[in-house]
Amino acid sequence: MKNSVSLMVACILLLGCQAPPERNCQAFKTGSFEFQSVIDGKETKSSFTRTKDLEIEYFEGKQDSATVRWVNDCEYVLKRINPRNKAEEKPILIKILTTSETSYTFEYGVVGDAKRLRGTATKINKQQ
Repeated sequence: MKNSVSLMVACILLLGCQAPPERNCQAFKTGSFEFQSVIDGKETKSSFTRTKDLEIEYFEGKQDSATVRWVNDCEYVLKRINPRNKAEEKPILIKILTTSETSYTFEYGVVGDAKRLRGTATKINKQQ
């Protein structure tokens, strides 16, 4: 019994010492990206280009623009420039959770709403 308690404590200590996931958010503040998602059971792809304070999204032949306001190194808020309805007026909070060499995983949702979704964006072109 004493051995099993010691073993459990050792496992907990080892698991707690893992390195946190990589988060090089600075590398993804600007550039061109692709994002794949499933909408109504159909896989879709959109692309977007982000500068320091502007993001332009291209989806199904349509273009949409939003301002970008960085809250900290890994979180930013998007606010549509020309919303077409009340829902589009609500700002979207995006939090970068992990990064890799060419992509980042993020969590996003309407500011003030508890519902969050996840996605992965892949960098396709480095922006100055």
